[in-house]
Amino acid sequence: MSLVSFIGPKPNLLDINQVNPPIRLEVSQPVLNFADMAKLREIEKHTHGKFKSTTLDITYPLSWGKEGVEAQLASLCAEAVDAIKGGSNILIISDRLVSATRVAIPALLALSALHQHLVREGLRTTAGLVVETGSAREVHHFAVLAGYGAEAVHPYLAMETLHHIHKDLSGDLSADKAIYNYVKAIGKGLSKIMSKMGVSTYMSYCGAQLFECIGLNTSTVDKFFTGTPTKVEGIGVFEIAEEAIRMHKAAFGDDPILANMLDAGGEYAWRVRGEEHMWTPDAIAKLQHSTRANNFNTYKEYAQLINDQTRRHMTLRGLFEFKVDPAKAIPLDEVEPAAEIVKRFATGAMSWLRAALV
Repeated sequence: MSLVSFIGPKPNLLDINQVNPPIRLEVSQPVLNFADMAKLREIEKHTHGKFKSTTLDITYPLSWGKEGVEAQLASLCAEAVDAIKGGSNILIISDRLVSATRVAIPALLALSALHQHLVREGLRTTAGLVVETGSAREVHHFAVLAGYGAEAVHPYLAMETLHHIHKDLSGDLSADKAIYNYVKAIGKGLSKIMSKMGVSTYMSYCGAQLFECIGLNTSTVDKFFTGTPTKVEGIGVFEIAEEAIRMHKAAFGDDPILANMLDAGGEYAWRVRGEEHMWTPDAIAKLQHSTRANNFNTYKEYAQLINDQTRRHMTLRGLFEFKVDPAKAIPLDEVEPAAEIVKRFATGAMSWLRAALV
C-alpha cells in the first residue's frame, strides 16, 4: 500500500522515446498542512520556474443565488485553461474566500467539473489538481475528492479547528502533534478504503471514479461527473447549490442556537430535529418491549415503524410499491421451490477477493 502522490504534469506513457519527461512534485501522502500549502503557492520561486501554481477561487456572490453556480463553474473552467496556457502546471481549487457575502461551490462539484473539462480539452495531464477546502473533514470526503482527481487536499478548517482546541484534547498534545495525528488517521482511513476496493496505491485511486451516484439526475452527472453510473434519478446542480446556500446562511446567520456551538446534525447518531434514521429510540424501545414481554401487538407496532419506508423515504426500496394484477398471477406449481433457489446462494465475501488478488 502506498499513499505517495505526484502533483503536476504527467508524462506520456505511450512515448517510449521521450527524452525529457515532465518533472512532478512527490508528496508522501495527499493531506497537506499549512506549511505544505505555503510551499506550494511559492513553488515557482524555489524551483526556478519548473513548477508554477495558480489558485482558482470557487466562491461566488451570494446575491447570485442558486443560478450563479453554473456561471461560476464555467468561469472556473475557463480560468483553469487560461492558467495552463499561461504556464501553470499546478492548479489549487480553493474556497478560502468564503464569507458572509460569498458562498462556495461544493468542493467535489467544482473539482469534478474542472477535472472533466480538462479531460475534454485534452489538458488534464498537463497540470495537477490540489483542493483547498473547509468542507473536507472525514475520511470519506478525502476519498471521494481523490476519486474525482484531487492529487492532494488541504483541509484548512479541520486543521484550524485542531489548532484552536488542541489544549482541550487528551494527551497534552501540541497543535502540530494534533494536526499530525489527524493527517495520519486520514491516511490510515484512505488505505483501508483503497484496500477494500482492491487498489494498492493512491495514484491508482486518484481520478478512478470508483463510485455510483444515487440521488443525482442524469444530465448533472453527464455534465459534471462524466462516466459515473447513475441508475436512480434525483436532484440537479441548482438543488445542490440551493443546499450549499442553505448551509451558508445557517453558518453566517443569527440563529441563537448556533451562536456558540455547531448543529449536531445527527448524521452519525440519532438526534432530536436531526437527520432521519432507520433505528430510532422509539423503534428500539418497541422491539425490546415486545421481545421481553412476548407481546405480539407491540412487535407489530415496531414492524410498522421499520416497514413504513415510503412515508419517511429512508431507503430506495421505500420509494417502490408492488403492482399487483391478479390476472397476471403465476400459478404456484410453476414457481421454483425455495429449496432449489437457495442452492445457488453463495457468501464468500472478502476472503475470495483476497485470494483472487493474491
